Amino acid sequence: MRRILSRTVLAAAIAAAALAPAVSSAAFDPDAVVPTGPEVRIGKLPNGLTYYIKQNKHPSRRLELRLVVKAGSILEDEDQRGLAHFTEHMAFNGSTHFRKHEVVSYLQSIGVKFGADLNAFTGYDQTIYQLPVPTDRQENIDKGFTILEDWAHGIAFNDADIDKERSVVLEELRTRKGVTERVNKVVMPKLFGGSRYADRAIGGTDESIRGFKADALRRFYRDWYRPDLMAVVAVGDVEPEEIEKQIRAHFGGLQNPAAPRPRTYVEIPSLAATEALAVTDRELAMNSVSVHYPVSHAPDAGTYGSYRERMLERLTGAMLAQRLGEVSQQANPPFVGASSGIGQLAPGYRGYTARVVLGAGGSAPALAALMQEQQRARQLGFTGAELDRARKSYQRSHDRGYNERNGTASAAYVAEYIRNFLVGEALPGAEAEHRIVQEMLASITLEELNAFARKTIPGESRKLVIYVGGEAAPAPGSAQLLAEVAAGENAAVAAREEKAVASRLMDAPAKPGSIVDESVDKSLGITRLTFSNGVRAILKPTGFQQDQVLLGARRYGGQHLFDEKDLASARHASALVSAMGLKDYSPVELRRMMAGRAANVAMALGTDTDEIGGGSGASLAEIETMLQMLWLRFDGVRRDEGLYKSFLAKEEEVLRHRDVSPQARFGDVLVDTLYAKHPYEPRATVLADLPKVDLDRSIALYRQRFSSAKGFTFIFAGNFEVEKIKPLLAAYLGSLPTPDLPLAYRDVGLRYASGVVKREVKAGAEPKSNVSLTFTGPATWSPDEQLRLDALVEIVNLRIVDVLREKLGLIYSGRMTGGIARVPYEHYRIGTSLPTGPDQVEHMTAALFAELERLKKEGPDPADLDKVKRAWAQSWQRNLRNNGYWVSALGSAELYGSDPHRILDQLQRAGKITPEDVKLAAQRYFNTENYVQVVLNPEDPKPADKLTAR
Repeated sequence: MRRILSRTVLAAAIAAAALAPAVSSAAFDPDAVVPTGPEVRIGKLPNGLTYYIKQNKHPSRRLELRLVVKAGSILEDEDQRGLAHFTEHMAFNGSTHFRKHEVVSYLQSIGVKFGADLNAFTGYDQTIYQLPVPTDRQENIDKGFTILEDWAHGIAFNDADIDKERSVVLEELRTRKGVTERVNKVVMPKLFGGSRYADRAIGGTDESIRGFKADALRRFYRDWYRPDLMAVVAVGDVEPEEIEKQIRAHFGGLQNPAAPRPRTYVEIPSLAATEALAVTDRELAMNSVSVHYPVSHAPDAGTYGSYRERMLERLTGAMLAQRLGEVSQQANPPFVGASSGIGQLAPGYRGYTARVVLGAGGSAPALAALMQEQQRARQLGFTGAELDRARKSYQRSHDRGYNERNGTASAAYVAEYIRNFLVGEALPGAEAEHRIVQEMLASITLEELNAFARKTIPGESRKLVIYVGGEAAPAPGSAQLLAEVAAGENAAVAAREEKAVASRLMDAPAKPGSIVDESVDKSLGITRLTFSNGVRAILKPTGFQQDQVLLGARRYGGQHLFDEKDLASARHASALVSAMGLKDYSPVELRRMMAGRAANVAMALGTDTDEIGGGSGASLAEIETMLQMLWLRFDGVRRDEGLYKSFLAKEEEVLRHRDVSPQARFGDVLVDTLYAKHPYEPRATVLADLPKVDLDRSIALYRQRFSSAKGFTFIFAGNFEVEKIKPLLAAYLGSLPTPDLPLAYRDVGLRYASGVVKREVKAGAEPKSNVSLTFTGPATWSPDEQLRLDALVEIVNLRIVDVLREKLGLIYSGRMTGGIARVPYEHYRIGTSLPTGPDQVEHMTAALFAELERLKKEGPDPADLDKVKRAWAQSWQRNLRNNGYWVSALGSAELYGSDPHRILDQLQRAGKITPEDVKLAAQRYFNTENYVQVVLNPEDPKPADKLTAR
């Protein structure tokens, strides 16, 4: 079902209910199984393999293929730890029809990117192989199914390839090392009740990967990769009959073992007794407490009753989340953030969990506030107004999914079908589910919902309380934690009171503007408008998504216009203004008013630009709401001293111990090195910045830029009719204030370090390093030069995978990025961050530089350049059917004064790039006499146990 397991359906389900007639809960037999809708073809081959097929033309000329195996790390024998994941790796290292790496190379040659498109994922109970293929040639589809078939029963498992892949998997395990892994080693056995889940970490251990026998890997594949545990999912721009033939031809011959091992599922024992533990680690920057209540075996039965129960879960969770959010906005908040609700621990096992990130007062006030809100909801229930808002939000979210049913991406359907195969989620189809949501949601009464809350929100129950925190302050002991939870649970609670809020943000402007100029560009499909106040708009009506309209605008300005002494206030201005609400409404009141409406607007001070972004549904009412929010943002700022204090209090807690994080320290040194500690360098906020943030100065700086709409061109893309929205645009955009203000950026002299600069950062307890390389220098921007640099970067990314990962086994992942900036001066920046081992830093760096030098001397392999061009073709085809892309591309053309028609000819211009062009670009941009290298190395040469549990 499109989320009742998914957040998308949740918010949607609530809006229709307000208008729908009351329907008795007897309309749906709770014990009846929700029937599968006709949109998907589900079948099962005689060997037990399940398949799902759906024709879907979004995106066009693309087929999403998946092989799903009900086998993961939970099935590993003692000598197989990590081998479920290792099997997934070997799928790309040779098979019946493809030599080692041939699958990756072939797919790249047809525009499929390794990692972003082609990938695989291993879990405790499943392994999923992901393969999207272009459908413009039949050969692509045929080979796609051959690859899927090989993964199912034809992986080669060559001894030499197995041994070589060990280093890649070890590098992947290295990326996971750190404080989270250390904490999980203590916490997971408790959470999983000592069951096998706690003992089968996905990926295994360094020792198990180094020492396993190849036959153990082959045995795992032989035992568990069998058709009765598999599903093939195929969704895309194809004919279902032809795809069904492909599945039967490629998978009909698979055979199950003569004596198959039983596929059993692990039982998680219920929590036997209440207990608490504290886990501390010197690298933890934040302190938190989680309260875990007993889990129960409650698989999704796929019935109307289970659907209704999940709906009640979502409604209850949404209302409790709103209450906790309101508590966090107190002037002296007891916690930074909190959550409370039912979740899945493992397939079929669900339980109630409450979590809180502690504030300045520590665990006692945080747990008191969290537990009291739980008990308030449990004992006194929710109000009719709360349920009404939750219904509206749920219905609106579901309506959005329903409205987009003819434009839903294939990958979204794939995810639904995988959940059906793995956990039994029902698949009623869009039309049937829309009716279910409307009728079922309308029938939920306040009494039923509050009874559900009393039943599911725990009272005095067995629980596992876990404190996880740093070592800067003493951790609470077990007895203290249990006493604090109990005190919160037993505290007297009173019913909440809330005042009524308005139903409308504002009336129409008293003096609406008018349209004074209009032109149409048929080639781009846009209409340009100029209003009586000088504000302009570009309208791009599309049918890409049926329930979406996006807004964007940029002009020169930004933080660099302000003096150095104002930087802290300027950098916080946008977030502070947003945190205080809109017009006369606090954030809480605004959320209540906006329940069931899809509209938002945000304004931000960039470094060199003033920026606006927003979005709404496609109804005229929601488009008008978005325009009202925009108008009110220009009209003034709501000042709230209490919310200002709340904002800074939470920010202070986030930053208080930030420096214990190795990655934070690494990032700080990297920025300081790149910009030589220039006062305007784009560094992260630190604790010492907060006393410099002045509320009134932040508001004043914000208003300097956002009290005038002069110089803005507002870009709209989405499902609207130009003639119908023109009166709204004239009324709201045409009446925006436009007093004079500077419309230029300021060059503050921020430049990159010159020469070869190398720094080392020693931080962290684990044997892991990270190498950051940044090349910078002057450049002359042009659309073709940007394409040449992009091609160069993508070719290097191919070499990073082929050489650093596959050939040398020095990394698991890593990418290079780059671009040419036009303001405040023309320059380029190309950078990469490559995680590796401390003993491999020099080797890896030398190998990368060798590849760069090879490109400078020999240029790229023409086949690699063709791979890049084909990948571009795939992504650009998708971009041209994406509203966000059009808003961004048209906005950039407007800001820089460039020709927007270049949006349409990118493929043609990219096709003209030659290997010689890339070679010359490598010579221009990889200047080995001018780069910054910063290396993160561990503090200790060997791993050290820095974690304490009590």
